[in-house]
Amino acid sequence: MIATRREFLAAALSTRFARAGQAPSMGVARSRQASTAQPAAPPQPLGTRTALKLGTDRDGFVYVPKDYTEQTALPLLVMLHGAGSTAQSVQYSLPLADEFGVIILAPDSRDERTWDGVLRSWGPDVDFIGEALQQTVNRYRVNLSQLGVGGFSDGASYALAFGISYGDQFKHVISMSPGVMQPIAARGKPRIFLSHGTNDPIMPIDLTSRQFVPKLKALGYDVTYREYEGRHTPSPPVVREAFQWFRN
Repeated sequence: MIATRREFLAAALSTRFARAGQAPSMGVARSRQASTAQPAAPPQPLGTRTALKLGTDRDGFVYVPKDYTEQTALPLLVMLHGAGSTAQSVQYSLPLADEFGVIILAPDSRDERTWDGVLRSWGPDVDFIGEALQQTVNRYRVNLSQLGVGGFSDGASYALAFGISYGDQFKHVISMSPGVMQPIAARGKPRIFLSHGTNDPIMPIDLTSRQFVPKLKALGYDVTYREYEGRHTPSPPVVREAFQWFRN
């Protein structure tokens, strides 16, 4: 089943790879409460947000930054929400998408509680993300050599697990305050940006990121790690640094 879903994700992008003439280059603990508040977005996003229209009660959106044109392929970042939330909670990333020129794909998890891998039932969310990717690369000009996956809290745990498991397709992982690290496979060697608040009471840093980073480095992953003074909420300066890291 895992191989089939891997093939599905690859197939979701294969048509666009052929069109662009590019070679394919293309955790997880459940938190016991919904993610805490996201950081306020300083400026108003100026790009275009469009509903995926792939789901009914739970769907998601794609955000195209203000300076997008068909003449220039842009990086794409799949942004994953936290537990008990929806894609609306990743809106803090949209002004940064405008600033750095990044297409944001923000799906809703199929289960309203959290992501399938966090619930230890990989499948529905992998399939939905694959379908959303296929739709997005067919509609917009995407730089297929710069695909990433990121998230906060449960979204960070799933991004870390998903990115490592499908690292032959996603080359960048942004994991902000993850709970555990439990991929279903290890393919490729994606670059990883990991951050965590030192006073996080939900995902205590000593039990999570401070253990994950040495393990990842020992396995040969290129890890950029940032700790910041704060609780279970992203740090706006660190989120901005993560986007800059992704674009570089």
